[in-house]
Amino acid sequence: MVRVNIVGAGLAGTEVVWKLSNLGIPIRLFEQKPRKFSPVHKSKYFAELVCSNSLKSESIENAEGVLKKEMKLLNSLILNCAEKNRVPAGKALAVEREKFSECVTKKIQSLPNVEIVNEEVKSIDLNNDEIWVVATGPTTDGDFARWLAEITDGFLNFFDAVAPIISGESINFEICFPGNRYGEEGEGDYINCPMTKEEYERFYYELINAEKIEMKDFDKKLLFERCQPIEEIARSGEKSLAFGPLRPVGFIDPRTGKMPYAVVQLRKEDKEGSMYNLVGFQTRLKWKKQERIIRLIPGLENAEILRYGVMHRNTYINTPKILDEFLRHKKYKNLFFAGQIIGVEGYLESAASGIYVGLNIERLLKGRELIKFPENTMIGALMKYVTTAKELKPMYANFGLIKIDNKIKNKRERRRYLANVCIEETQKFVVMLK
Repeated sequence: MVRVNIVGAGLAGTEVVWKLSNLGIPIRLFEQKPRKFSPVHKSKYFAELVCSNSLKSESIENAEGVLKKEMKLLNSLILNCAEKNRVPAGKALAVEREKFSECVTKKIQSLPNVEIVNEEVKSIDLNNDEIWVVATGPTTDGDFARWLAEITDGFLNFFDAVAPIISGESINFEICFPGNRYGEEGEGDYINCPMTKEEYERFYYELINAEKIEMKDFDKKLLFERCQPIEEIARSGEKSLAFGPLRPVGFIDPRTGKMPYAVVQLRKEDKEGSMYNLVGFQTRLKWKKQERIIRLIPGLENAEILRYGVMHRNTYINTPKILDEFLRHKKYKNLFFAGQIIGVEGYLESAASGIYVGLNIERLLKGRELIKFPENTMIGALMKYVTTAKELKPMYANFGLIKIDNKIKNKRERRRYLANVCIEETQKFVVMLK
């Protein structure tokens, strides 16, 4: 009987295991933790969320919301555990990180045909009938990275950053207030720290002059747009933060009855509100400077930092050159890839690629033809992009990937139309698979 080996128990790798677990075939899941941790991983559990605890919007007017609908139809393990361990976040699906990862870990560990091997894989022998899936993520390093580079003609790179987390007990609620923008659904899921013009300007100038951690081969052109460090955004102009991650539109400061000049938002990391993430505050400032800058924010003058922001280099392969449309190596037909290493960006995008690979390995083992998702689905469009792009850049779910001609001018109506097409096409696809 053919054995399937998955290297990496992240969001993508666990989705592959979950998809194949009902076949009764032997599966080995290699995970180097807790023997070895990357510079950004800390938890002993699978599917660790590094950058943020948010899986973004659930609204179908947002591409991430459409992706969630599609993944739910495909019985996503990651989405199932996320929904069970959510914390209030307005229209977004945010989770309690540790409990979410523990949920994924326990579900994988409970599968009878899965052997979990806590070892660092340094290379793979592809000269046999076993199937391999590389789902080691964007921080792949060491001997395995060197081996991968040999069979993929090297890596492409971009830089990613992580936001700090502070203690909920250290927030001054005489200044900060709960509430969602424009009073959107939810009962004050975010904590908002209002700034006057003077407070903002002091914060801004301190931020752009703060000392940063230098990184080898750092290049601003390689910064991923969704995770730009806040100090890099600030350098683009004095009002860049007030019109960007600190925009105050939709908020009223209950102390003054007026809209603040700027607002820093905090999002819960756990249901109890003992930890909060600084939304949009990805940074590579030195740790002492982070503490000083954060404490300039009104209401956070006594902030206790539980996790400092950091920056790291992410690597991915040149998928269009190396892999076929099924995310299988063009030369080694028993080797598949999934997750951020293929050039997708985002938690759910990574998990979705795992579903895609798992489904096709299942078909391969059953002697059926491999299959692409319809291009008018969010998953199908995303997989088409990463396997055909002329110049691959990290890509997340977005409506620009859906190539449907329509004359709807209203942005909201157009998005709803595209969302309904994607969901209907996925529903038909799932029925066809049965």
